[in-house]
Amino acid sequence: MSSFYVMNSDSVVVRQAIESDIPKIVKLQEESFADLAKIGNIWHPNELHSHLNIFPEGQLVAELNGMIVGSATSLIVNLVPPYAEHTWNDITGNGMLTTHNPKGDSLYGADISTHPNVRHKGIGHKLYQGRKDVAMKFNLKRMIAGGRLYNYCDYANKLSALEYAMKVVNCELHDLVLSFDLINGFNFIKILPNYLDDARSLNYASFIEWTNPHFDEHNS
Repeated sequence: MSSFYVMNSDSVVVRQAIESDIPKIVKLQEESFADLAKIGNIWHPNELHSHLNIFPEGQLVAELNGMIVGSATSLIVNLVPPYAEHTWNDITGNGMLTTHNPKGDSLYGADISTHPNVRHKGIGHKLYQGRKDVAMKFNLKRMIAGGRLYNYCDYANKLSALEYAMKVVNCELHDLVLSFDLINGFNFIKILPNYLDDARSLNYASFIEWTNPHFDEHNS
C-alpha cells in the first residue's frame, strides 16, 4: 500500500475492466466503503461478472503500479420522464445491471470508488472523464447518477435533505460526494428519497446530471 503514495495523476491508467480484475475490485470496495461493507452494500463477484457480460464498455478501473486503486460501474438507461424518481436497486436491477438498455439515452453511474490511500489525487476525476468518454462514444445525451449525501447525517437535525444539498451547491457546506460531483461538471437536479440503505445519507441521494456537449440527435 505504501507505493500508492509515490504517484501523480499521470501514473494512473483508466481502462476497461476484465474478468481477472474482479477479486481486486471486491477488495477495493471493502476498503473504500467500510461502512457499507458491514451491511453487504458493496459489489460481489457474481454482480461484477454480470456487469462485464452485459455492458463491458461501461466497467472501468483505475490502475496504478499494477494495483486497482479505483473503479466505476455504469449502464445505459432511458428514464421516462427524464428526471423520474428511482431507487438504486430499481435502476441497477438489484446490482446486476439487467436494466441496461442499449437503446437508452443516458449513461447511469451506478458506483464509483477510489482507495482511501489515494483520494484527492485526481483518480476520481480520471474515472469521471472515462465515463464521459463512454457517453460520447455511444452518443448518449447525458450522464446521470444518484449520489449519496455523504455528510447529511451531521446536519439532518437542522436541515432538510434539499436544504442541505442547496447549501452544498451554493458552496456554503462541503459534501464529500456532491461537492466532488459539482466540481466534475454535474448539475444538481433534485433529491431522491429512499435511494439506498445508507446511515450516513439517511437514504437520501442527489440526482445529478452532466449533458454531453457532443451529442448528435440526428445519429441517436
